[in-house]
Amino acid sequence: MRRRKKFLLVVGARPNFMKAMPLYRALKSKFDIFDPVLLHTGQHYDYEMSKAFFEDLELPEPDIYLNAGSDTHARQTAKIMMGIEDVLMGDNYDLVIVFGDVNSTMAAAIAASKLLVPVAHVEAGLRSFDRTMPEEINRVVTDVLSDLLFATEPSGLKNLKSEGISDEKIHFVGNLMIDTLISYREKAARSDVLDRLGLKLGEYALLTLHRPSNVDNPQKFGEIWGALMEISEKITIVFPAHPRTKKRIEEFEMPIPHSIRLLPPLSYIDFLALQMGARLVLTDSGGVQEETTALGVQCITIRENTERPITVEVGTNWLVGTSPDAIKDAAFRILNGESKTGSQPPMWDGHAADRILEVLEEWEPY
Repeated sequence: MRRRKKFLLVVGARPNFMKAMPLYRALKSKFDIFDPVLLHTGQHYDYEMSKAFFEDLELPEPDIYLNAGSDTHARQTAKIMMGIEDVLMGDNYDLVIVFGDVNSTMAAAIAASKLLVPVAHVEAGLRSFDRTMPEEINRVVTDVLSDLLFATEPSGLKNLKSEGISDEKIHFVGNLMIDTLISYREKAARSDVLDRLGLKLGEYALLTLHRPSNVDNPQKFGEIWGALMEISEKITIVFPAHPRTKKRIEEFEMPIPHSIRLLPPLSYIDFLALQMGARLVLTDSGGVQEETTALGVQCITIRENTERPITVEVGTNWLVGTSPDAIKDAAFRILNGESKTGSQPPMWDGHAADRILEVLEEWEPY
């Protein structure tokens, strides 16, 4: 009997869970061919929240949990590398599959490569071309080390080829996050989160803000916050705040008007429901740029660059920078009826996991 291919799927932070779920299920459906093992590094700042996401997405409890915890980039990466090295040395894995651009992604790729275990990178080739972003370093290193590179958009293909990655390693498969969104869109539509928060469809803006470049500098954060306060005079802003951002708001003594509704982080289903019902979304998150494009919701990205240009080129994403005037101008234009007429990017059709599965069925470990 042919031995099943044993794959280690590594997740570490919230965006990874949405990407891993459809692929894990697809691999499980081919139980005679694949033996997927789910490893959670514990990079996420709150295990209970991670647990809630696993329940929300109907993922099983991780087979392996490393409990790496938060720390500096170097210390956290080192702890994850040590943990994954122990796992790989303790069993025979044919492939390590990593997702996105968090520290767990790069740490797993390095640990596996040192032990000559092949690596597959889901969401390969995305580039902001801004090396001040830790995620950009994680992306570049992971792509260089990967044997299979699964791209979500045409820019990823172009970037990988320009960096000298051979064509046979690169596969344009679409976006696993959109697989998950399509799978749970009906469930999100049944969420009562708007009723619980006393909100009406299309009568609020949704905000996420967490990047260190935006929230760690009191002057920069103060300028952005001032713009948000002015926008909130026109429309209520609902803000499920990342713990690091909430800490900065308290530390910098930011005023919180009644028109900015500060909330704890939400479940995937409730957050998706809020995106679906929002008049507009303001964010510095990469995943939210993708989700709003898939939903056709206007999105203002508070960053100077994006590694997801397809969301600007064909989607509903307004890349405005961090200038308060630019943020306000875009928001007021949308509130006054202007909008981007977006379309679905190629292969964002809910079948990315199927295409990855086809590649993995043909792929043979070396």
